[in-house]
Amino acid sequence: MKESVAYPDLQWSAHDHVPRPSLGKFNASIPVPVSGHWMRRLLAFIGPGYMVSVGYMDPGNWATDLAGGSKFGYMLLSVILLSNLMAILLQALAARLGIATGLDLAQACRNTYSRPVNILLWLACEMAIIACDLAEVIGTAIALNLLFGIPLVWGAVITAADVFLILLLMRYGFRWLEAFVIALMTIIFACFGIQMLLAQPAISDVLGGFLPQAEVVTNPAALYLAIGIIGATVMPHNLYLHSSIVQTRAYARTEEGRRQGIRWAVTDSTIALMLALFVNAAILITAATVFHQAGRTDVEEIDQAYHLLSPMLGVGIASILFAVALLASGINSTVTATLAGQIIMEGFLHLRMPDWARRLLTRGLAIIPVIVVTSLYGESGTAKLLVLSQVVLSMQLPFAVIPLVRFVSSRKLMGTFVIGRGVAVLAWIIASLIVGLNLKLLIEFFWS
Repeated sequence: MKESVAYPDLQWSAHDHVPRPSLGKFNASIPVPVSGHWMRRLLAFIGPGYMVSVGYMDPGNWATDLAGGSKFGYMLLSVILLSNLMAILLQALAARLGIATGLDLAQACRNTYSRPVNILLWLACEMAIIACDLAEVIGTAIALNLLFGIPLVWGAVITAADVFLILLLMRYGFRWLEAFVIALMTIIFACFGIQMLLAQPAISDVLGGFLPQAEVVTNPAALYLAIGIIGATVMPHNLYLHSSIVQTRAYARTEEGRRQGIRWAVTDSTIALMLALFVNAAILITAATVFHQAGRTDVEEIDQAYHLLSPMLGVGIASILFAVALLASGINSTVTATLAGQIIMEGFLHLRMPDWARRLLTRGLAIIPVIVVTSLYGESGTAKLLVLSQVVLSMQLPFAVIPLVRFVSSRKLMGTFVIGRGVAVLAWIIASLIVGLNLKLLIEFFWS
């Protein structure tokens, strides 16, 4: 039997199935003021954007930022800025889809594509989440090793305990989960803010780095790193995640209510992603100031940067701040991966799995290769595994970006909330660019 439609003004075809609300009991669970100062409404919407922005500063992004800063100074800051602007648009489209239709991206795929295609998309998403989880396990294990001397193998095992922390927070409501994420983001922001003050980069050089330079394209090594930065910008599971968690707000499920919801949700994600821009830029600026200007252009790995920061800056706390930020980044990323896994499984398969079982399953699949590789090859093998995880993520990107842009361009699905022709053209250009660059990375990875 067809379920009731929460959005009667949208035109659904006869075969469409309107699933249960995304995220179940958390859907429309956070009150939104209908009157009063605009700041109150913005504060009610703050949260989803920060949870999404976590994916743009996870341990998987650190290596490219470190390598870019140590090898080429501030030159690739323009690439970080460009990639962040592209991410802002795509995440805004994901939020628009969720609020305008009442469907998350996984549910929209299930309603649109055949069962075989949906199974393929679901498997691709699961691979992306496992790959993302792999990067988080490695990053957290490295941070535990650097801070407390815990062996990487045991650090990877310890990361499985985060399932209990997440379950505890979820019991108190979605706002608690968001507060936890924002608190850890604040720690990351503060650590790199202090790091920047210690490094004392020349402001004129930093500002100059944000201007596009021809050498980014003409220098093959710089171009390769630039492609890596852009290719790692959009995490596939983030698009599924954002389209769902924006629906936790209890905005009026009317045309005007959804229109206001889109406005505030996009504002929230734009501000949060600008903070992510600061973190990624700060990593590159620190590497450029401390390593590149001292002639150390070979710094590419996280533990290498940790061991060099304090001696080269002459401040003992510098390396500690770096490792604390890495630990906060790794822990934070696990929250978004867990939620994304739940959203994807329920959206594609209508299959519910207990949160603890879901978390232990994906974390177990990520821990096993880390333990095996670390036992056999040590830290160098772990670094290569981190790179491989980003390659796997790149392979899944088209399966999220292309459906998203197609859906928000469809008047049948979006109704009056369909994006304009100019935005649609820009979105397809960005999608094509990201997918094309990722394909180039894949080809070079496997055939170089």
